[in-house]
Amino acid sequence: MCGIVGYVGKEEAAEFLLEGLRRLEYRGYDSSGMATISPGSELSVVKTAGRIDELARRLDATPLSGNCGIGHTRWATHGPPNDVNAHPHVSHDGSVAVVHNGVIENYRQLKEHLESTGVEFRSATDTEVIVQLLAHAMERQGMFNGRAAAWQNSKDAEEPLLAVVAEVLAQLRGTYGLVVLFRDWPDLVMAARLGSPLVVGVDDQQHFLASDASPLVGHTDRIVYLRDHEVAVVRADDLRVVHRDEGHVRHRVQTLDLELDDVGLGGYEHYMLKEIFEQPETVRNAMRGRWSMDEATAVLGGLNLTPQQMRSVDRIVLTACGTSWHAALVGEYLLEELARIPVEVEYASELRYRNPPLDNNTLLFAITQSGETADTLAALREMKRKGHPTLAICNVVGSSIAQEADGGVYLHAGPEIGVASTKAFTSQCVVLAMLALYFGRLRHLSFGAGQRIIESLLQLPEQVEQALQCHAHVKQIAEKYAECRNFLYLGRQYNFPTALEGALKLKEISYIHAEGYPAAEMKHGPIALVDEHTPSVFLIPQGQVYDKVMANLEEIKARGGPVIAIVGEGDTRVASLADDVITVPRVDDFLQPVVTVLPLQLLAYHIAVLRGCDVDKPRNLAKSVTVE
Repeated sequence: MCGIVGYVGKEEAAEFLLEGLRRLEYRGYDSSGMATISPGSELSVVKTAGRIDELARRLDATPLSGNCGIGHTRWATHGPPNDVNAHPHVSHDGSVAVVHNGVIENYRQLKEHLESTGVEFRSATDTEVIVQLLAHAMERQGMFNGRAAAWQNSKDAEEPLLAVVAEVLAQLRGTYGLVVLFRDWPDLVMAARLGSPLVVGVDDQQHFLASDASPLVGHTDRIVYLRDHEVAVVRADDLRVVHRDEGHVRHRVQTLDLELDDVGLGGYEHYMLKEIFEQPETVRNAMRGRWSMDEATAVLGGLNLTPQQMRSVDRIVLTACGTSWHAALVGEYLLEELARIPVEVEYASELRYRNPPLDNNTLLFAITQSGETADTLAALREMKRKGHPTLAICNVVGSSIAQEADGGVYLHAGPEIGVASTKAFTSQCVVLAMLALYFGRLRHLSFGAGQRIIESLLQLPEQVEQALQCHAHVKQIAEKYAECRNFLYLGRQYNFPTALEGALKLKEISYIHAEGYPAAEMKHGPIALVDEHTPSVFLIPQGQVYDKVMANLEEIKARGGPVIAIVGEGDTRVASLADDVITVPRVDDFLQPVVTVLPLQLLAYHIAVLRGCDVDKPRNLAKSVTVE
C-alpha cells in the first residue's frame, strides 16, 4: 500500500522519480508528489490529489530540478485524499521532507506535544509528525547554525543526522518505511524501515530507493533489501547501513532478477489480462526443478526443516487474507486428502487476536503474494512468539514475511502488478499440491500414488493453456450479463474455494455484488436471491460430487435463475440446463481449481471492461495492504 521512490546521483532526479511512481501505481493510491533539492539548496515540492497524470501536468508547469529527490503515491489512511495530505510532507521551517508508508499509532500524542511547543501542523496525516519531530530535534541540537555550514556536503554530517533520525524513530510506535530529504545536505538521503519494505538500488555514482524492486528495473540489477530497524545513509557514491541494535552492518547486495518485459504491458490492454495469460508459464515455474522422480515426491529445499521434523507435524495452520485465503482453503482439501494431516485455515486478521489452543506439533504456513500483508505478518509473528515453526508461501523475494519466516517456498510467478490477484492464486494452489504430495509421501502415500500425482501436475501447464482458449467465448458471455447487479458463484469440494475466488474477482474490479457458496448450502438461504436478473455461476466439472451439483443446478433453473456453467470437456448433460456453458480440460479433482478459476478471472475482467472500470487499479483497493 502506497509507494516510495528516491534518487541520489549525478542525473536529474525528477525523471526517475516520475517513472518510478508510474511503476508503483499498481500498489493503490489516491494522491502523489515529489520533492527535490535544487542546486541552490532549495527544497521544492510538487504534489496533488488524483492520478500520476495530474502530477505530471503540474510538473510540466512547475519543473523540479536537482540530483537528489524523493517521491510518493499515497493511499489515504489519516485524512482525506487531497493536495495538503499528499506526500512529501515538509517541516514547518522547510528544512526536512519525508515520504512514509505505514501507520504511526501514537501520532496524536506526538502531535499534541509538538503543538505545545508552537509547531503548527498543515495536514491531517500521521506522517507529518515524523518530519516535524526531525526538524524539532535538529533545531534543538543546533544543526541550523554555523555548524551546519561546516558540515554541508561532508560526511561529517552523517553521524549527527543518524543520531537525530534514531532519536525520532525511537519515539514512533507503529510501522514505517520512510525516506528523508535534508535541505542543507543535498547530497544524501536517509531511509528507515520497520514493517514496511524498502529496497536500495546500487549503481556506479548513483543510488535508487523504492518500496519494491519494480521501479529499479532497467536502472540497476544490484539491490539491497533493508531489514527492520535498519537506517540507510545513501549518497551518490556510497551506501551505509546502520542497525538499531547492531550498529554499522555489512549490507548484502543481491542480483535483481527482473527484466523490463516483466513490468511492462507486453502488448496487452491491461496488466490483469497479461497476468491471466501468463499462467501456463507461472504454473510451470512453480514446479520447475522441484521434483524427485526417483522418490516420487516434491523437492522443496527452502523449508529448512528436516524430514523427521516434518514427519512429526500433527496439525497445520494456513493463514492468509483475500485471494491467498481462498488458496489456503484449496490447500486444506489437498493436505487433508493427500497427506491426512488435520488443517485449519485462519484469516490472518483473526488469528492474531483469537489466541486459539494449538498443540506443540503445529506448523504454520503464511500464504501471501506480496509478503508484506500486515495482518499475515502479524499472525506469523504471533505464532513465532509462541514457539511454533513458521513457513511462508510467497511470491516476492526479500519481502518482510519471506525474511521473518523460518523457511518457505517462493512461487516464482514474477511481478503481479494488477491489483486483483490472478496468477498468484494458481501458483499458490500448485505449491500447496506439491506440499500435500511431500507430506503424503512422508506418511502414507505409496510410490505409485506419488508418481501419478506428479504426472498429473506435469500436464497442468498445457491444460491451463487449453483452458484459456475459452477467452473469446467468455467475452461474449460477459456482454450478456454485464449489467446485472448480483451474481451467485456455486461449487463443491475443491471448487467451493474457487467459487469464493470468482465472486471476489467480480467484486474487486467490476463493483458488482457477488457471493460464493458451497453449492448445497445455497438451499439454506441464498436461494431466496434467485430471480431472472441474478445469474448463478456453477463450477461443475466431472468428479465425485458431479451429480450432487447437478441437482443444485436444477433447483436454480426451476426458479427461473440464469445459469453460467463451467464444465469439463466432453460434458453433454449440463448444456441441456445451463444458459451458457464454458468448457475447460478434464483434470483430477485436486487440480480442478487451477483450471476452473481461469474462466472466472476472464469473466470478471471482461465485465469490468464493459462497465468502464479501471481494471488494474480498482477503487479503494491497494495491492499490498500494509495497514490493519
